[in-house]
Amino acid sequence: MDEVAGAIADPVRRQILVLLREGRLAAGEVADRFPISRPAVSRHLRVLRESGLVRAELVGRQRFYTLDPDRFTELIAWLAQFVRPSGWEHHFDALETEVYRTRRERRTGGAADSRKAGTA
Repeated sequence: MDEVAGAIADPVRRQILVLLREGRLAAGEVADRFPISRPAVSRHLRVLRESGLVRAELVGRQRFYTLDPDRFTELIAWLAQFVRPSGWEHHFDALETEVYRTRRERRTGGAADSRKAGTA
């Protein structure tokens, strides 16, 4: 997890990951999208490759990079402990509470109704 977190700490590497989210790109295509030197982009790609976040495939003289999202799993799981449930989760929790309350009232209200019917 530390290797992945270190790899995504750099803003250029995060931008590369976003680019690769769309699909496979050649190293040159990645480098063309940044105002830094090709060797600098190459170093960023190497860090991403060594962390396992991207895979490289050599086709002829070109190296193509693809995102490997499986490496994010452990980091996502760790980060999840700091995220509050979304609004939908709160709504579903409230709905569940209301369903249980309604069921309980029906059971207790139903018992009271039958007692009234028996005494009348």
